[in-house]
Amino acid sequence: QVQLVESGGGLVQPGGSLRLSCAASGSAFSLYTMGWYRQAPGKQRELVATFTSSGATNYADSVKGRFAISRDNPKNMVYLQMNSLKLEDTALYYCNARWGLRDYWGQGTLVTVSE
Repeated sequence: QVQLVESGGGLVQPGGSLRLSCAASGSAFSLYTMGWYRQAPGKQRELVATFTSSGATNYADSVKGRFAISRDNPKNMVYLQMNSLKLEDTALYYCNARWGLRDYWGQGTLVTVSE
């Protein structure tokens, strides 16, 4: 069992930056593909970025060049650095841990980009 707790969301102006953090409890953290997803009001949840156990990263086209995912396996942490934020980045951001049939989600942290 893995528990995920996100933090770092908040209100930011367009062009600003935020860093989201996700703290994971449980064992075998390094074996999980860690990811960030988001869900905007009235929309489906979508992939933002993933970081596999082998070190590969993947980003949604809408965030490439602006967001960066990283992980610290000894600390059981994953991060999402978000730069050049846009109004359309406003969403509830979720941390995800996936390994085989194991699939865990955090409660989410709200990011609001507004003037």
